[in-house]
Formats: sequence, structure tokens, C-alpha cells
Amino acid sequence: MDQPVTSQLRLHAYYRSSTSYRLRIALNLKGLAYETVPVDILTHAQRSPAYRAINPFAGVPALECDGQVYAQSVAVLEWLDERFADHPLLPADIEGRFAARELAMAIATELHAPLNSPVLAYLKDELGLPKDAVKKWYHTWLAKTLGGVDQRLAHRGAGDFLFAAPGLFECVLVPQLYNARRFGFDLAPYRWIERIEAACLAHPAFIAAHPDNQPDAPRGS
Repeated sequence: MDQPVTSQLRLHAYYRSSTSYRLRIALNLKGLAYETVPVDILTHAQRSPAYRAINPFAGVPALECDGQVYAQSVAVLEWLDERFADHPLLPADIEGRFAARELAMAIATELHAPLNSPVLAYLKDELGLPKDAVKKWYHTWLAKTLGGVDQRLAHRGAGDFLFAAPGLFECVLVPQLYNARRFGFDLAPYRWIERIEAACLAHPAFIAAHPDNQPDAPRGS
């Protein structure tokens, strides 16, 4: 089935933002064309009056469609699935939808919330924690939640994806693992998670969404 005719989708995003990464994956999985509008959060462009007029939460991502602006990435993922029915991110049955949401929300609330860049900057700059202490903070919460996620996957006997194809859970999982590796976290004990990550990273939608492949990513000399 063809996608509905819509206005051009514009994604305000930062290449290394995990929440921006989530939406790029979802848009690609759904086969939706979109324009990327880079927002450099390192220079605090997200706090400018011009950007706050678009997204009062002063963060990325923000998605424009049909004259509306949508923020908060998990809510946008759900909106995308309702607005564009083709290539659903959630399964049809209620138990499957709960399983995907449970795991996705564990990552979004238990990991992304305490481990995002403003929190880490506060720990370092405002509380004066040394680099090793911030890293320990990061690894502690990763181990707690990823351990639970991996157990859920083991109980389900998950394969390359949570279900037959990547969806909501994988959109949230893979960006968090990208950040985990940047912080030197060992994912080897989480074999179910690593299997899904490997399958996703070989998938065209995830390859196109990878931070290294974004227009605002630094280019080698």
C-alpha cells in the first residue's frame, strides 16, 4: 500500500543524539522521505529563541509535518505508527505491543533519562564529579536495565529481532547501545541484545540512520 500524501517531513536533529537516531530509524523503516535540519546542541542551538519557537522543550528531535511540530521521541514514534499505517512499528496483538513497549520504555526511562548529556554535564560541571565517577554512574545504570532487558529477551527466545522485523523496541535499543559503546561499556554479557544489535546494524534502515551517515557528522580529512 502506498503511503498517504503528506507535506514534507522535516526532522530537526543532531547527528549523535540518541533520540534523533530513534526517529531516523523509524522514518527509514516506514519508508518515509524526510529532510534533516541539523541542530548543533554542542553550541546550544537548541536553546536559541528561534528553535524554542519550534520546540519549547529546547531539545532534539522535533518533527514537522502538515504544519504541526511533534516533540518527545517516544511519543513521536507512537504518532508515526498511527499516522502512517504501512510498515508498522508495533505488532497487531495486544501482548506483542506490550512486550515492545515494556522494553522500549525501560530503555527510554531508566537509561536515557539519567544518562543523557545534560545530566552528565550536571554531574561533571555542577557537582564536580571526576570523569571516572561519571563513567561509573553511566555503567551502573546500563548494567541494571540492560540485564533486565536481556533476561526478557532470553525468556522470549528472541531471534534477530524482538519480532519478525525490527520495530519500536529496536528503534530505541540501538541508539542506546551506540552510546554505551562510546562510554566503553562491555556488552558481551548481553548475548540476546548483541544478537539483535548485530542484525539491526546490517539492516539498510539502520545503516542510513547511523550517526556517521548524517549530514552534520564530522567528516575525515
